[in-house]
Amino acid sequence: MRARLSRMFVLIGVAVVIIGFALRINALLVVTVAGIVTAAIGGIDPVGILTAFGSGFASSRSVTTFALVLPVIGLIERYGLQDQAKRLIAKLDKLTTGRILAGYLAVRQVTAAVGLTSIGGPAQTVRPLVHPMAEGAAIKKYGRIDERMREQIKGFSASSDTVGVFFGEDVFVAVGSILLITSFVDETYKLTLEPIDLALWAIPTGIAALLVHGTRLLLLDRKLDKMAADVRRTEGVVA
Repeated sequence: MRARLSRMFVLIGVAVVIIGFALRINALLVVTVAGIVTAAIGGIDPVGILTAFGSGFASSRSVTTFALVLPVIGLIERYGLQDQAKRLIAKLDKLTTGRILAGYLAVRQVTAAVGLTSIGGPAQTVRPLVHPMAEGAAIKKYGRIDERMREQIKGFSASSDTVGVFFGEDVFVAVGSILLITSFVDETYKLTLEPIDLALWAIPTGIAALLVHGTRLLLLDRKLDKMAADVRRTEGVVA
């Protein structure tokens, strides 16, 4: 009974997280306090808590690279990267919003399949490059876009990156998800599952994702045509 109660008390850390997030307190502070509370209830001494935090930071320090990436992106945007991307697209006649995003989807999926998952992302490429290029193509075609069209382009720009990396990275045998699945299956079901087997089975899924979402991106041009027609119709009625 005492052991069961001690395990229940450890869950107080989860309550700290829920209350902290509900009160909209700084997430880093909430998680840190919850970790300290949980460790203290679990009987870990202060030195052990500090060691655990240090080990966790050292093993995942690559996560903090955003502290360098975000200022760089902000600086290049400050000096007109998005404007230059829009001007470049304005000079290319055959590139539409859907074709740009479909092309990026293919590139993102292929690069993720060979392990290059960090060369793209919402912060690194979508916001400063892909979205401005897609929006520039729409402005070039329609002259002006309203807020609904802009939000559609934003959403599909983000999805081209997310779908590409999600279905492409599993083709790479050394990605974390593949190793996690193989280790779980081997330990739980006493089987021998090779990473290459999962990677090979991920190829048809990746191809299907490319075809399905690539088609949706290409059909985005038709959707934008209808939305632009509605905008012109509405402006005509108002005029």
